Amino acid sequence: MDATGARARRILVVGPSWVGDMVMAQSLFKTLKAGAPCDIDVLAPAWSLPILARMPEVRQGIVMPLGHGEFGLGKRWTLGRQLAATGYDQAIVLPGSLKSALVPLFARIPRRTGFRGEMRYGLLNDLRALDKQALPMTVQRFVALGRVAGAPLPEPFPRPALVPDAANQARLRAELGLTNRPAIAFMPGAEYGPAKQWPLAHYATLAEELVRRDFQIWILGSGKDREVGEVIAAGMGSAVLNLCGRTQLGDAVDLLAMSRAAVTNDSGLMHVAAALDIPLVALYGSSTPDHTPPLAERVVTRYLRLDCSPCFKRTCPLGHTRCLHEITPDSVVEALTQLGSLSRRIHLEAR
Repeated sequence: MDATGARARRILVVGPSWVGDMVMAQSLFKTLKAGAPCDIDVLAPAWSLPILARMPEVRQGIVMPLGHGEFGLGKRWTLGRQLAATGYDQAIVLPGSLKSALVPLFARIPRRTGFRGEMRYGLLNDLRALDKQALPMTVQRFVALGRVAGAPLPEPFPRPALVPDAANQARLRAELGLTNRPAIAFMPGAEYGPAKQWPLAHYATLAEELVRRDFQIWILGSGKDREVGEVIAAGMGSAVLNLCGRTQLGDAVDLLAMSRAAVTNDSGLMHVAAALDIPLVALYGSSTPDHTPPLAERVVTRYLRLDCSPCFKRTCPLGHTRCLHEITPDSVVEALTQLGSLSRRIHLEAR
């Protein structure tokens, strides 16, 4: 209920399937909350629930009981009929696929909003045409769906702001044996492919310099990044902790919130770090910050804008990945200094 006793609008958001996009969706949730009293539920993959739990705007996350790419018409029908009892007033569908619009239809939600996507006529009745030039950034497209069609975006639009779990932070310090030594987080993983991954030798060179400056390095990522973390940490003992695969996504949020700064590829955890407002150095290769920049003030982006960039390929089609190799550890030290995380700059030799 709002201050007048009227029932708050109930909104179901069909969330995206990538960590970074889910973080950016918080800008939509903030936009909806600023417009009128509402309760926001998010239908999303199970992995995203810890992210949603750290967004005060979200009432609850609802698990989509299907794997990525799975059509599962029967399961979507069953879920839609279950959700019909909630009495949602509106659904906002962030993915562009046809199947993502089915649950709101089956739930008989009266207003179903989304971009045209895969020819979703009839599935969505508040169907928007996407002008990619007017809305070049993913976050702008999300926020636009929270406004009346054609309405200008709020200026400035609200940025994501995750709230860490203090109790979980205390648990992590105890269980992982973390000291009070200031930490800088590395996120070296590249789920999309090596054309988005800063060279591991560069990460290792940077780690050696930061350890000399009395920092501890926390390498964060999934179990798939375990070997990557081992390459960076090799020979540096307890000063560099490879936490890849030892933590869950919610733990990574809380660890980043405790970090002095972060250095990262263009990845989902980059957007998590931005949403925690820690000093951040973001490294771009095959992708571009023009489309998915970190949404924070304390950010330095390293992007060379070579003639061949951005290619958006998983592997470098020219075989050299100059767009990443030519971003030097020295330039990242300079960026951290610019952010106030380091006191002075020296020249580094590659490991």
